[in-house]
Parts: sequence; structure tokens; C-alpha cells
Amino acid sequence: MEPIAEVVTVSTVEVVAQCFPPPTLDFPTVPPLGAWVAIDDGDRPDCTVFGVVSFAETLPIDGLHRPVALGLSLAELRSQQPQVFATLKTEFHALVVGFRQHHRIHHHLPDQPPRLHQPVRCCTPQEVHDITAVPTFVRALLRPTHVPTEELVAAVLRQAYRDRLGDRPWLVQTGRQLALLLGDDYDRLTAILERVYL
Repeated sequence: MEPIAEVVTVSTVEVVAQCFPPPTLDFPTVPPLGAWVAIDDGDRPDCTVFGVVSFAETLPIDGLHRPVALGLSLAELRSQQPQVFATLKTEFHALVVGFRQHHRIHHHLPDQPPRLHQPVRCCTPQEVHDITAVPTFVRALLRPTHVPTEELVAAVLRQAYRDRLGDRPWLVQTGRQLALLLGDDYDRLTAILERVYL
């Protein structure tokens, strides 16, 4: 798949990627909450880091000038204020949930984070199927993020369910794994399951 963004900040548990600007006057398309993304290492072609989109924002490029409300439609912005599109950037955070090395999926953090300026692409449905084949992948989703954990886990499960073509036995098995991980926290488990509307 074609890259949609480039890594601009890295850490052990998360990457920040800046979306590529579209060829026309428009705002970049950002992958939705819970979408699966992949970062291929150009120097190590056998290594791919997988993450899920946990947060997205559009902000000024220079960090000094905040956008102001103009009261214009998108078409009016294009004709009257085209410079607006050049002054903003769209970034998303991806929580690292595992990696593939030597054709094997690992459900833990890689030894090293992805490198800066590596391309980021959406995962293929087959990659999502492979990553989610073992239900323990949900453990990594329970780490604190920029959004409530319940929202993120539910979004990831909805996305994976679609990519897995409505595999209900998989969803039940993953729900059981969540119940084991959350222990007696029935309210949190219920909050997640209520958001997995399919």
C-alpha cells in the first residue's frame, strides 16, 4: 500500500506521523481512530512495526499562529483563502502494538522504535488478520493514551472485525481475553463492549 504519512516523532511506545498533503487544495485524510498502520524499516526490510491510531489533530505548522474562524465553506476557503491549507499540518499518534520480523508476528514492543522519517502506510486486511490472530494483542491496547482506553479498544475491535470480514467467533474470543485482562473491572469491560456496535 502507498504511504499516507511520515514519522516525525518516535518513542518506545508511540509514533507521531505527519500526513502527506493532498495534491489539491484540501486537508489531508487522516486514518480513523483505531485504524491499523504499519511502518516498514527501509534499512531492515524484514522488520515492520505495527500500531493503531490513537489520536489525531490538525495544527499550525509554525506553532505560533492559531487558526481563526473565518465563516467560510470549504469551497470558499479554496477560492478566497488558499494559503490556509499551506499553514496547517495534520498529525496522528499511533500506539505501537507489535512488530513483524523474519515473517513472524510479535505481540510486544520492538527492541528499538521506528526511525524518524520512515513512511507510514495503512495495514492490509491480511496484516490485520495476522496481527489479531492471537487475542493477547489487546494487552497493548490497555496502556494509557491520548483518548480514553475504552474508546480506543472498541475502535480497534470494530476496525479489526471489518478487516476480518465479520468473524464473530474471533470477536467472542477477543472479548474473553479482555475479560481476563480486566479482571474484576466489570464497568470498564462493559464500557468497551457497549462501544463495539457492529
